[in-house]
Amino acid sequence: MYMRLAQMTVAEYLDGEQDSPVRHEYLDGQVFNMTGSSAEHNLIAGNIYSRLRSHLRGGTCRAFMSDMKARIETMNTFYYPDVLVTCDSEDRERYFKSFPCLIIEVLSPGTETVDCREKLLAYQKLPSLREYVLVAQDAVTIEVYRRDEQGQWWLVRLGEKDTLHLETVGLTMTMSEVYEDVFPL
Repeated sequence: MYMRLAQMTVAEYLDGEQDSPVRHEYLDGQVFNMTGSSAEHNLIAGNIYSRLRSHLRGGTCRAFMSDMKARIETMNTFYYPDVLVTCDSEDRERYFKSFPCLIIEVLSPGTETVDCREKLLAYQKLPSLREYVLVAQDAVTIEVYRRDEQGQWWLVRLGEKDTLHLETVGLTMTMSEVYEDVFPL
């Protein structure tokens, strides 16, 4: 048996999200529940966010955690990345950001496929985005998708002996800092 899914406008979605106890992502009129995260996921995202927040303090860039939505207007889509940075003075919306330069997702078993395929392709449509970072939570592995000056995307894979350099904001983190309290390095 097939069920017709009700279409929701962007305005209805944004209004509903303000009062909802559960976060939802919005894909061209369809709304999808977000699942909770593990302790490891939370620690990794928190480690990265706290370093970014401290590094960016006093400047024009702002770091946000998992409750700030990223809007991909060309796809009529809103996602909740784990960490988002915007440096655009026009990015003034209260509940979402449209011009992120850096997005970081911590991979979970339930979201990994979406983060590595669907979100990768969607985020790459944002002209402002320069880096998309995927951080594994079950191994010391990071993938950095970086856009060059010609608009081409390049992939850098990092392991236990590498350091994470976020070129967009000029921050370098050791794997020990990224994975603090998750893996002994």
